[in-house]
Amino acid sequence: MAAVLCVMVCIVVMAVGCGGTDDKSETKKETEQTQKKENVLEDGIYTADFKTDSSMFHVSEACKGKGTLTVKDGEMTIHISLTSKNIVNLYPGLAEDAQKEGAELLEPTVDTVTYDDGLSEEVYGYDVPVPELEKEFDLALIGTKGKWYDHKVSIANPEKTE
Repeated sequence: MAAVLCVMVCIVVMAVGCGGTDDKSETKKETEQTQKKENVLEDGIYTADFKTDSSMFHVSEACKGKGTLTVKDGEMTIHISLTSKNIVNLYPGLAEDAQKEGAELLEPTVDTVTYDDGLSEEVYGYDVPVPELEKEFDLALIGTKGKWYDHKVSIANPEKTE
């Protein structure tokens, strides 16, 4: 009887030990959540670098590679003024998803940029949701010719303006 009881206790101990929570995965989740919180700025307006993987898709030279980053309630959005009106929509994600029914495209604003020499020009601007600072994310675009392109962008070096 004692042997049977001993075997049962061992089985219960092994089951609890194997079926318990995985401390490593919980710790990893907690670390990721902490890092995300650390990467979110306090509410306010910032200038920030807008980096892309393309020499053809970038902010206007008048903006010197920067956009206006707005942080409100932990949500980040960067406003970028592009080089022309040739990019007619942006999509936060992949080009393939942008073409699906119900995809919410980013609509342009008309921005006026002024270059160092005083010349001004109207270009399209966009408010792009920023999931995380210093980390690449997908941003698709469609131009005047109707073809979607995938790009990787990142937002870095925020400096508070207000």
